[in-house]
Amino acid sequence: MPNCNSEELAFPSFDRRKIAANFAGGDVSSDGGVMLLREADRRLGLVAALDGVLPDPRAQALIVHRQVDLLRQRIYGLALGYEDLNDHETLRHDLAWQTALERTETLAGDSTLCRLEQRVDRQAAVAFHEVLLEKFIASCSTAPSELILDFDATDDRVHGNQEGRHFHGYYGDWCFLPLYVFCGEQLLVAYLRPSNSDASRHAWAILKLLTARLRQAWPEVKLILRADSGFCRWKMLHWCEWASVDYIIGVARNARLQALGAELMGQATSAFAASGGKQRRFGWIDYAAGTWDRERRVIAKAEVTAKGENPRFVVTSLEGDAQELYDRVYCARGEMENRIKEQQLGLFSDRTSCRSWWANQFRVLLSAAAYVLVETIRRVGLQGTELARAQVTTIRLKLLKIGTVIVRNTRRIRLLFSRAYPHQEVFVHAVAALGRT
Repeated sequence: MPNCNSEELAFPSFDRRKIAANFAGGDVSSDGGVMLLREADRRLGLVAALDGVLPDPRAQALIVHRQVDLLRQRIYGLALGYEDLNDHETLRHDLAWQTALERTETLAGDSTLCRLEQRVDRQAAVAFHEVLLEKFIASCSTAPSELILDFDATDDRVHGNQEGRHFHGYYGDWCFLPLYVFCGEQLLVAYLRPSNSDASRHAWAILKLLTARLRQAWPEVKLILRADSGFCRWKMLHWCEWASVDYIIGVARNARLQALGAELMGQATSAFAASGGKQRRFGWIDYAAGTWDRERRVIAKAEVTAKGENPRFVVTSLEGDAQELYDRVYCARGEMENRIKEQQLGLFSDRTSCRSWWANQFRVLLSAAAYVLVETIRRVGLQGTELARAQVTTIRLKLLKIGTVIVRNTRRIRLLFSRAYPHQEVFVHAVAALGRT
């Protein structure tokens, strides 16, 4: 890299003032908000816990970069918008990053981080999920009376010869089919799966494990499974009933369901013809698919608009008004889709370009860890502020990507933010909130 420190750059003058510039401004970073991530991590103990369950086969006396620092570097990088390993060839020299990782020397390069990804196996992936669940449990100051577990699958497109890739007819592309589980906005599971099997693959086993651990922590908690029709399998429903787990799950519409809901649809159609406005009617029907062991109660929604009929069906073990359960409980699962978008679009969980299956699973989990840190900033640090409902990309833009001058000597490190920074009060509030125990 050329030494441009002495080179003076001239720009057109303004108001009879000469404008000059050079590269002698000292140590400046665009990632001053990385210190917020450090505060969230210190509060949770997340990366230290992940480091504790991931074996490090290297000779400890010979290593330069500790495993916990490698994990922090990769996870913080995702949170700050750096999706590729080669970004760290430049970031490793950034003094703000070194400060956040509690280092005073150059950080790891992309080849060292790549070797970390390549040595993860099934056991490590399971252990990482256990850490996510334990951190969720620890985040609850009191025992919750009710938890809704949102299950959903999404497509993760691949563009190479990745291990485990398959063509999916519904998505029309080669992809993986990861499974996510959220409780509210908190992430519990980010499980990479091949796309050549049912969308509910392993969902029952994961629900069983989650139920056992959550009830061990809170014996009286009421658990509710919420999912779309891809998870409506009678064995799942049967197990939920046996284990006293409530459920509210979409059912794919078919001719028999539509026949059972014909009376409701007739009422909605007549009302639409009379008024010309959108009409909705709700009711209960008893239904059993041919593969089910018995009939179950199903909410039928009959909706008619100018575009035509739009029937929907939801099977549930919950008691109450059909419309209220549909609108306030089932439809709330749409928020989970926003959380998945944050994972994929904001934190690059679909950057599964490794050849190895477990390396790609590890990348999904690293993205999940980055989400947990940013969600902690949102839930704890931004509570009561105008950014309390902000998405990951907004938090990154307004709080993490901050221009910072770093002054470092043997006794002190000072991070100097701009006097014109527009979100000073929110930033100070977040630092104080995250620092409280």
